[in-house]
Amino acid sequence: MSRRALPRAPLSQTRPPDPPDAVAAVAEGVPGDAPGRPLGRYVVQRLVGVGGFARVYRAHDPALDVDVAIKLLKPELAADPATVERFNREASTAGKLRHPHVITVLTVGRLDEPFDDAPVDTPYLVMDFLPASFGERLATQGRLPELEVARVGEDVARGLAYAHAQGVVHRDVKPDNVLFAADGRAVVTDFGIARAVDALVSKASKQVVLGTPSYFSPEQARGLPLDGRSDLYSLGVVLYQAATGALPFVGDDWYEVMREHVDA
Repeated sequence: MSRRALPRAPLSQTRPPDPPDAVAAVAEGVPGDAPGRPLGRYVVQRLVGVGGFARVYRAHDPALDVDVAIKLLKPELAADPATVERFNREASTAGKLRHPHVITVLTVGRLDEPFDDAPVDTPYLVMDFLPASFGERLATQGRLPELEVARVGEDVARGLAYAHAQGVVHRDVKPDNVLFAADGRAVVTDFGIARAVDALVSKASKQVVLGTPSYFSPEQARGLPLDGRSDLYSLGVVLYQAATGALPFVGDDWYEVMREHVDA
């Protein structure tokens, strides 16, 4: 995926709507803070985030006496059978990844009764709960020391290399998808989530591309087939931000940022 070999094919001149995973993680009036509610065998403690694809809850597994993160597909996406099937397939693939720098997916399931406004059969996945993210660290500290940037970069690169060797491409490497284990290890999360909803988004608009535009590879910005090299480009953007305190490309809107990645 050489930059030299990349032709400067134009992006569409019509700006599409915001891609779904560019939506800020904000509460949507979901009653997620009432503790002690059951979700399968888990006891939900609180809603910790809402993104473009899913809601994330902190919960407790009484059988193992550990806290877990439950990622529940949003109802509007769960209403599409193709999206549900793909979500389950991608979650199952991610669940087979076992590496110190890749999040552990513990199980994949479907609701057997409604939860908040999510109906029966809405799919979810359960992961290790790691509360600290690289995104939060950058937001509070800005530019990070060189050794810390190098350490996080090495950890993430090792996790990505392992996943790529298994044929899995992340497609959305960004600071919020890098978490920290209790021992300080950087751990990559959300493998396959962007790809999982591709079918539904493609039906909604052929112009929409999945991922987070500030961290797009040129190939991703142009909607081309991706392999592991795209993830490495995105990791480079993350590390540039961590080392300098700023993103390499900025614009008036996400379309212009994508253009910068293609034309740089």
